[in-house]
Amino acid sequence: MTHDEYVDRCEELFAVGGFTQVRKLAESGLEELGPDPVLYRWLGLAHAAEDEDDHDSEAEKAYEVGLAQCPDDLGLLVSYLELCLRADEWTYPGRSGRAALLKERIAVLAPAGSPEAARMEDVLGWAGRGYWQDLRERTATAQVERAALASHSADVAEALEQGGQAPAHPEDLRAAEVAAALELLAGPWRAPLRLMVRHRVAAYVATFVLVLATNKALVLSGTVSYSVWGWIWYAPVLLADTRLRQARRLARQRVIAAMEARHADTATSAG
Repeated sequence: MTHDEYVDRCEELFAVGGFTQVRKLAESGLEELGPDPVLYRWLGLAHAAEDEDDHDSEAEKAYEVGLAQCPDDLGLLVSYLELCLRADEWTYPGRSGRAALLKERIAVLAPAGSPEAARMEDVLGWAGRGYWQDLRERTATAQVERAALASHSADVAEALEQGGQAPAHPEDLRAAEVAAALELLAGPWRAPLRLMVRHRVAAYVATFVLVLATNKALVLSGTVSYSVWGWIWYAPVLLADTRLRQARRLARQRVIAAMEARHADTATSAG
């Protein structure tokens, strides 16, 4: 394959969370084409995206090897800076300490107004956040995830109302998520879960009312002085949400497999 083909495939797979596949592609490209800063960057990013200590170490190795070959590559420098700023200064003092040197090198190489300079400022702004800023960021991330789940639930509810889903391209992630959800919610025993997905907001409101009523009834009856037993009513709606999350993970696996199959067919045709 050509360099551009490797890069395009890495970008496609990274966008849908195929980090393992990106690493394999980048390693294959480096083996076939030789040292390349862009492929080293994708290799590092695909490790760093896993957000685990071992993968962070592998990402650092990829960036260092790439910079040994191309010391002035801004893409590698900024990616490495982001990794170093994210490192815990007590656990990884060496990695954390390298951020200052990387910042100086980027400032020299990246002219004001360049994409790299803008990204460095974003990274430095993120690194300089305090506790409350971190808390707000985590809250915003959780809100985005809840909004994505709610949107997915609405898509599934619409498909359930229509009695199925129209055919879609196998690499259409949103359609794949709906298809996977319909599979996981199929069957007579899962009818209550399908009902909750179709009326998700009403299900949450009704559950909240049941929780309050159950806890109050138990306290007023003298059975307990303080009750949390009512919260068990949330089990069914949480199970429905768990199915939707499982469907999203399954859909990503299927889309990644479809992309890899297309890549393989392209390679076979070219050969």
